[in-house]
Amino acid sequence: MRALADAAKGSFKNISVENRSGGGGATGMLAGANAKADGTTVTMITVELATLEAMGTNAGLTYSMFKPIMMVNSACSAITVNAKDDRFNTIEDFINYAKENEVSMGNSGNGAIWHLAAAGLAKETGAQFKHVAYDGAAGAITDLLGEHIDAVAVSYAEVANYVESGDLKVLAVMNDKRLDTIPDVPTCKEAGYNAACRKDVMKYTKEWEDLTHQMGYWVDMKHPYITYDNRYIETLWWLLKQLYKKGLLYKGYTIQPYSPAAGTGLSSHELNQPGCYRDVKDTTVVAQFKMKNPKPEMTEWGTPYFIAWTTTPWTLPSNTALCVGPKIDYVAVQSYNAYTGEPITVVLAKALLNALFNPKAADLKLEDYKAGDKLVPFKVIAEYKGTDLIGMEYEQLIPWVKPVEVSEDGDWKASNKAFRVIPGDYVTTEDGTGIVHIAPTFGADDANVARAAGIPSLFMINKRGETRPMVDLTGKFYLLDELDENFVKECVDVEKYKEYQGAWVKNAYNPVFMIDGKYDEKAAQAAESLDIVLAMMMKANNQAFKIEKHVHNYPHCWRTDKPVLYYPLDSWFIRSTACKERMMELNKTINWKPESTGTGRFGKWLENLNDWNLSRSRYWGTPLPIWRTEDGTGELCIESVEELYNEIEKSVAAGFMKSNPYKDRGFVPGEYTEENYDKIDLHRPYVDDIILVSKDGQPMKRESDLIDVWFDSGAMPYAQIHYPFENKELLDSRQVYPADFIAEGVDQTRGWFFTLHAIATMVFDSVSYKAVISNGLVLDKNGNKMSKRLNNAVDPFTTIEKYGSDPLRWYMITNSSPWDNLKFDVEGVEEVRRKFFGTLYNTYSFFALYANVDGFEYKEADVPMAERPEIDRWILSVLNTLIKEVDTCYNEYEPTKAGRLISDFVNDNLSNWYVRLNRKRFWGGEFTQDKLSAYQTLYTCLETVAKLMAPISPFYADRLYTDLITATGRDNVVSVHLAEFPKYQEEMINKELETRMQMAQDVTSMVLALRRKVNIKVRQPLQCIMVPVLDEEQKAHIEAVKSLIMNEVNVKEIKFVDGAAGVLVKKVKCDFKKLGPKFGKQMKAVAAAVAEMSQEAISELEKNGKYTLNLNGEEAVIEVSDVEIISEDIPGWLVANEGKLTVALEVTVTEELRREGIARELVNRIQNIRKSSGFEITDKIKITISKNTQTDDAVNEYNTYICNQVLGTSLELVDEVKDGTELSFDDFSLFVNVIKD
Repeated sequence: MRALADAAKGSFKNISVENRSGGGGATGMLAGANAKADGTTVTMITVELATLEAMGTNAGLTYSMFKPIMMVNSACSAITVNAKDDRFNTIEDFINYAKENEVSMGNSGNGAIWHLAAAGLAKETGAQFKHVAYDGAAGAITDLLGEHIDAVAVSYAEVANYVESGDLKVLAVMNDKRLDTIPDVPTCKEAGYNAACRKDVMKYTKEWEDLTHQMGYWVDMKHPYITYDNRYIETLWWLLKQLYKKGLLYKGYTIQPYSPAAGTGLSSHELNQPGCYRDVKDTTVVAQFKMKNPKPEMTEWGTPYFIAWTTTPWTLPSNTALCVGPKIDYVAVQSYNAYTGEPITVVLAKALLNALFNPKAADLKLEDYKAGDKLVPFKVIAEYKGTDLIGMEYEQLIPWVKPVEVSEDGDWKASNKAFRVIPGDYVTTEDGTGIVHIAPTFGADDANVARAAGIPSLFMINKRGETRPMVDLTGKFYLLDELDENFVKECVDVEKYKEYQGAWVKNAYNPVFMIDGKYDEKAAQAAESLDIVLAMMMKANNQAFKIEKHVHNYPHCWRTDKPVLYYPLDSWFIRSTACKERMMELNKTINWKPESTGTGRFGKWLENLNDWNLSRSRYWGTPLPIWRTEDGTGELCIESVEELYNEIEKSVAAGFMKSNPYKDRGFVPGEYTEENYDKIDLHRPYVDDIILVSKDGQPMKRESDLIDVWFDSGAMPYAQIHYPFENKELLDSRQVYPADFIAEGVDQTRGWFFTLHAIATMVFDSVSYKAVISNGLVLDKNGNKMSKRLNNAVDPFTTIEKYGSDPLRWYMITNSSPWDNLKFDVEGVEEVRRKFFGTLYNTYSFFALYANVDGFEYKEADVPMAERPEIDRWILSVLNTLIKEVDTCYNEYEPTKAGRLISDFVNDNLSNWYVRLNRKRFWGGEFTQDKLSAYQTLYTCLETVAKLMAPISPFYADRLYTDLITATGRDNVVSVHLAEFPKYQEEMINKELETRMQMAQDVTSMVLALRRKVNIKVRQPLQCIMVPVLDEEQKAHIEAVKSLIMNEVNVKEIKFVDGAAGVLVKKVKCDFKKLGPKFGKQMKAVAAAVAEMSQEAISELEKNGKYTLNLNGEEAVIEVSDVEIISEDIPGWLVANEGKLTVALEVTVTEELRREGIARELVNRIQNIRKSSGFEITDKIKITISKNTQTDDAVNEYNTYICNQVLGTSLELVDEVKDGTELSFDDFSLFVNVIKD
């Protein structure tokens, strides 16, 4: 500091130097941080401060408190141990040991900067350090040499001599980068970062495991595949080597999508994730490029310009060409610049003339224009083809930097070949001006057309002599002091450029808008952007024809949600285009659900496939296993740790490495245990320390790139089993490969789905999966995306806790197909819990109640099918049909259909039909064959339903199944998920019987609906149902279940009438959604003809399923499914239609029917009193009912019936009932007393 002060005395007055002792500089730094921020205090800080801040340990002192102005030296502290200590060969050995054992760490005083840095390392990694304070570093080093402490954290300068003499060894330096003097020693940040990454990967393991258990997601959590595991990485290297050997891995320098926010390039499939392209509102400019050699007619009015539109004005300083479509028609137009009022002649595409000039001004005279007029006159003076313009030159628009030509050996020189009009077939007239501004460093198409035309790129030359675009990798214009001095001298207009150096090309990249680690998007959008600054500069210089805000689609990074740039990068690519045809061919063999995703979104993606950009410029990830010589003549791709081990041995022999670190750590090649592989680390920085030797004896260093994480994911079928080093036969024999199916969100179509398919095709010439379910989104109940902002997100944890996993799963799977978007409504979950699970629970409870009473344990032989009642044979037939259909649905990956079939069976057939109709068979009495048949039939249905529903409802099905088999012993598995899936028995399926019973259910449903229409309860008998039959088959089916229908709907008789007899009057209504597309312009005539159909024509339509209309001589065929047939009610009757079935219900209630209805109602009410009184189902009762003129005759007439139904031994009518229960009817009340007999 004194030396600096002496040097500065010539420029400043009153300079004083203060030395604040204590804490290894911490005291002085704190004083500097607290000094007045007026530019009068300079503080010397240590580099550890940056490390501290990165690790989150600052003790009130942070690097960001200061503004660094110069680097004095690169000294820093180091974690140093005794050279004899075999416990610690690397910083990771040290950290891992310190996690399990307390390590004594010497430093030069509590609160010293080195003490804080060591504390930060401990916090970051979980290590246990016992800090031992010394008065200066000397005492700590002496104790370390005497083996009294385990390590020291002091300045490297203090231990350097001991390290060089071999007494001490440095494990890591506390710096933001490695020291030049000991380049092989990693930074603590590197070690801490790797540990933090591993820790972060496993951060929510417990929560994930808990959720998987709760939701019933069967996965082997004890043996997960972990992509950072060394064995996993080894398989990735093996796969890459196969691609390398096939010539499918290559290095190229091309324009690639690049994310400044993430600091890495992106592959095209990453850029095509859903949501990556989004609409943004940017400042756009139509720029005026002044011509150098205009055609004569272009010079007759004002200054001649080419005009070109751009949505990225920040690329204009890098413009080196303009591109026209050779076949496009262009015009020269005389006019004025609307901003400056200067006369101009501009060239643009003829098709876009009215988009750039107001047609209302076409007839105005040029000479009448006054600056500021809203209508700017214009006049077309000439027309050209694009070919006529090619070769014309223009002045550089923003002459900050001259373009350069770079030779293969890296030499550069200023170029005079730029700023010409060139051809490009991709130019369109959809928008813009029909002339495209070309910046070859920021667009793949731009680079291609420029290269073809011999146009140079506008490169900067940095201090290393490397060619770089004008924008650096952080997203800002290069600073002048980062550039080569000769380049700046020869090619940069410093006065013009210096104002814009360091400017961020998009506000999203500017760290100013990162508040507490979060991006303030609103503030970034509200702030003035570089695009606006440049547009205003051009406007003032008469270079802007038009400036406006424009909404356009722009790609964003899937990791950071920030915009990407297109940037020239040195990248490694997989030549996936070479296998494109085979990928498309194999894709056709995959069962896509839905099929449209496979042929559309995925299929079209394959058709337009680009080579896969594999390289990533990151620190944490799988290193690319390629070593190269500096001149690129030697290259080696490593496929295994054993090969790398052997190559290191060669390097040691050649003198490029002191020793083999893998051998030093006791790694044994070919021994594939976790313990052996944990001795090494294939990640950076360790793998970067390995230098190999080429065939001609040159040193080879690893290519610094990591590989795309999507390659890690796509390799999981092989890497998770450490193929081919282990389990080779398992995969080669196709026991575990390809996968029967995979399922993921639709956003994985161009991610995981693609990388799985690409690697499988290129390496194994196979599909990776036989079927794929591409899951849709879960939206809120109104169809909106769930988000915190809209406060419409559903918490899965609380939802599972409230409703249970089974109802939630059943609802989500049966509500809509997995590939369709689901409108999630918790009310739907509640309905599923009530209707399906509640019904199934009640059915089981009914069975268990009576089975326990009768001691049924399914020990008896099965009642022969032929001896079972028809109702039993029917439900078992329907059950076997269900097995067949559900099995087919599961096999075809249609879980929604399977769940709905099961639900319909339980609700409609088993509970509402079979159990309800057969309750009396389970009630008291002898244990007859009929009762046994009922028990066996219902048990079989419940047991089978448990197995069928298990994939969708794992917990409920497991409980139901285990409860059943525990009582009967019919299976000895511990879980339904280990039981045999049901197999349907063809001989038990009776379609004739199913059709008849379906007819009974349909008629019953229709009649009950008619009863509800007029509010007549089912307990109230009615006289008659009339059914117009279409044919004898329909009549026979209804006749066979006639008595069943009559009992169900409580009517006395069913009458059949000929459907054509004219008893019922019918009408036909068109379904315009179906008929409209079918008949188009004829629809009006079809509707008129349908409205005029006679009863005979309607009858024929019902009978045959179709009918031919005559439309003025033309025939038009309509089908039953195209229309709705309605029957009109007739006096005293209600009529309903459903397909080919029509029923009419007589709704007149006679006095006789009324009395019977009263009796049935009383039975129901007394049964309810029995239940509420807690009587056993076998208890006999005595009944007393109060007299009432409206009910006495019914009670007397049906006394015996009522007693039989409610297990009554007596029923009396009395004037007054004491302690009775009041029964309310529509217009009167009764009192009833029920006591146990």
